[in-house]
Amino acid sequence: MLNDEHYEQIAEHIGTSCQQNIVFQSLQPITGGCINQVSKATDQYAKQWLIKENSAACLDLFVAEAMGLKEIKQSDSLRVPEVVCYGKTDHGAYLVLEYIALSGVSAGAKTGEQLATMHRYNVAQFGWFRDNYIGESLQKNQQGLLWVEFWQQQRLLPQLNLALKKGYSQQGYEAGLKLAEKMPALFTCYSPVASLLHGDLWGGNQAQDQAGHPIVFDPAVYYGDRETDLAMTELFGGFSAHFYSAYNAEYRLDQGYTSRKTLYNLYHILNHYNLFGAGYERQAMMMTQSVLAIL
Repeated sequence: MLNDEHYEQIAEHIGTSCQQNIVFQSLQPITGGCINQVSKATDQYAKQWLIKENSAACLDLFVAEAMGLKEIKQSDSLRVPEVVCYGKTDHGAYLVLEYIALSGVSAGAKTGEQLATMHRYNVAQFGWFRDNYIGESLQKNQQGLLWVEFWQQQRLLPQLNLALKKGYSQQGYEAGLKLAEKMPALFTCYSPVASLLHGDLWGGNQAQDQAGHPIVFDPAVYYGDRETDLAMTELFGGFSAHFYSAYNAEYRLDQGYTSRKTLYNLYHILNHYNLFGAGYERQAMMMTQSVLAIL
């Protein structure tokens, strides 16, 4: 396999980026991802690289991911893997990142503190300079000054419309439209700033290195309400109590967060419905109704 032209071309591209000749000596599959094929490559100098692969049509996913990692890096907050190179061969698209050996420790106080630092990295408009992806779903990021409009038009409604095409119930769809119309009531006393967001911050997209430094990866970066990142940390099991207390000590959340977090997580559950099927429909409908009940 290492003699395949595909991997020879990837090694050559790494070498060009690093200004040295690179020859892969071994390639070890890494499990855990559900979208890309991921491997750890080792070169003749015993240096290791993380290689993500997919079909050629998925190159833009890798470009967006690379740009997102660079955006987080420039905030001088949470560590992210260094981007080495990306491109495509006749075999498919690839993204090469710095390989980091990870520990199994979950997000703790340091992660909370550094996420708060990242969220203080602000710009004037919500969105980003380009669209990107949440999983394999297109995520629109047209920039604007109005957060509620951004969340309605570029987060909630696109997922609802796609869900309807994929078989989501008419009742659930109409409830979602009603929620989109009424959601401004959740922001009468709250005006978020455009914070740098990871965008897909669940437990599987964060870790620590062997020295205990927090690391995040697989971002869906844009600038928006920091509450959306915090909400997602609660979606699939939650982070540690130390994480939340440290975050709040650095950058206290608004008291209305508990009312808005379900609205924000509905976006991700609708996306899971669109990506993985009807098993998420009931949860999405229950979340919609729970937010409507307080409006």
